Amino acid sequence: MQRYFVDKQEQSQFILENDDRHHIVKVMRMNPGDEIICVNPDGRSAICKIAEITDEAVVADIVKWNDETVELPVRVTIACGLPKGDKLEWIIQKGTEMGAYSFIPFAAKRSVVKLDEKKSGKKTERWQKIAKEAAEQSHRNQVPGVSAPIDFHTLLKESKNYDFKVVAYEEESRSGETANFVQTLNQLQTGDSLFIVFGPEGGLSEKEARLLEDHDFKLCGLGPRILRAETAPLYALAAISYQLELMR
Repeated sequence: MQRYFVDKQEQSQFILENDDRHHIVKVMRMNPGDEIICVNPDGRSAICKIAEITDEAVVADIVKWNDETVELPVRVTIACGLPKGDKLEWIIQKGTEMGAYSFIPFAAKRSVVKLDEKKSGKKTERWQKIAKEAAEQSHRNQVPGVSAPIDFHTLLKESKNYDFKVVAYEEESRSGETANFVQTLNQLQTGDSLFIVFGPEGGLSEKEARLLEDHDFKLCGLGPRILRAETAPLYALAAISYQLELMR
C-alpha cells in the first residue's frame, strides 16, 4: 500500500496536493475506492480510502489509525563531509531507509566539493525530496530533515544539543580501536539523541578530529576495514538498529 506524508488534514480526511496528487493519479493510476496510507506531521499513520479526485487534489477518508512503531528508538543525526558526485544522495536515501533522524552535510578540509551558497538551496530541496520518497518507500512515520551544507565551525556549534557524540575516524580503525562505538551503543536509551560525524573521501584531518574531540566527541573505529565515505554511515546505522531493535 502506497504511503504519503501529508500536511493537510481536515477532521476525518487528508488532502493530497501537488506531487502527491500527481503520483496517485498519473503514476499509480488510482481511483476512488483505492486505499493508501497517509502520515500526518505528528508521525501518526492511517489507512485511508480515496473519496474524491479533483483537478487540484486527492481527498482521502480516514478508515483506521495505525499504532505501529517503526522508528529507531534513538534520534540519529548523520553529519557527512561533503562527498563527490551523487554519494550524498545515496547516503540520504539509504540512511533514511535505515532509520536516520536527520542529515547534516558539512564542508571538511579534504572535501573536494566546496560550499556554494547560490546552489545550496536547490540541492537541499532535492535532498529533502529524496528523503521523503525514501521514507515513504520504507514505510517510516517521519521524514528525516536534511539541512543546507554548513561549515566545520557551525557543525561544532550544532553538536551541543546531543546526548551522545561520536566520530568515525579511520586512524582509530588503523590503530585497532573497537571499544568506543560499542560503549556508546550500550549506553543509549530510548529517546536519546546521537550525533555521528563522518569525513569525506579523504577522511577527516587530524586537526578536525582533535577539535571534535575537544567538543566531547568520542573518536571511534568501525572495525578493521577502512570503509568508503558512503558506506560508513550505513554501517553505523545497521549496527545501531541491530543493537537497539534486534537485540532488545
